[in-house]
Amino acid sequence: MAKQKNSSQSRHTGIGVGEGYLDRTHRPLQCLIFLAPLLLFYQIGSSVHPWNPGQGRPPNVIAFLLMLRFFAFFGAMGGYLPLLAVVAVLLIWHLSRKDPWTVDPVLYVGMFAESILWALPLLLLASLITTGPAVSNPAVGQAGSLLPWQTQAVLSVGAGIYEELLFRLILITLLNILLVDMLGLSVGKAIPLIILTSAVLFSLYHYLGNETPAWNTFFFRTAAGIYFAAVFIFRGFGVDVGTHAAYDLILVSLQYFPHHG
Repeated sequence: MAKQKNSSQSRHTGIGVGEGYLDRTHRPLQCLIFLAPLLLFYQIGSSVHPWNPGQGRPPNVIAFLLMLRFFAFFGAMGGYLPLLAVVAVLLIWHLSRKDPWTVDPVLYVGMFAESILWALPLLLLASLITTGPAVSNPAVGQAGSLLPWQTQAVLSVGAGIYEELLFRLILITLLNILLVDMLGLSVGKAIPLIILTSAVLFSLYHYLGNETPAWNTFFFRTAAGIYFAAVFIFRGFGVDVGTHAAYDLILVSLQYFPHHG
């Protein structure tokens, strides 16, 4: 079998280049297939909101809105563009790696189970560091409890997809290219710097909305960003998105149904 052409992350860490389960979960095509239901769920669920960057401030995932504004800057409009961007990035990545075009249902069951499993330590971390909806469910922010649970679920899935796309897949990849490939920094020195930088920016990003900055939310989200980065690096983009979405969805159920059952 010809040697696969992989991303800079795979070349530097050796993760995701084998044929076992742990490696196959890193393959971009498998991530895309696994995430397809989440992408469709968010796209359909969010269609009830006016996702026009020039109109009002409806409940939305800020990362999704930032992507809309990015496309609008170049004259492209449409609420479907972020979804197409996710599909395009993963397909181009798949083609560059020259991975096989396969569908592996058993793999997706494992990725689903992993997503729930990896969400549990983050739930524990949230309970240990601090409490409150602003910290516990960053997908919906301080006013999240005022939203219907259906809207909270849509926002939770959207946060899992588009925040991980921006702060893990795109930002970590760009920082890796800059520090390792261009500046020649060793992997051992670059990885902690990359993870910490992406985590801090991820935490600060949440204050772009209506939420009041606070040290407890900042530290928790920085810790969460470090955790998500570790999941992304060692378990792949699909499991990373699934973990983020599972964490937020579990919190929606814990926060809503005990009081509305």
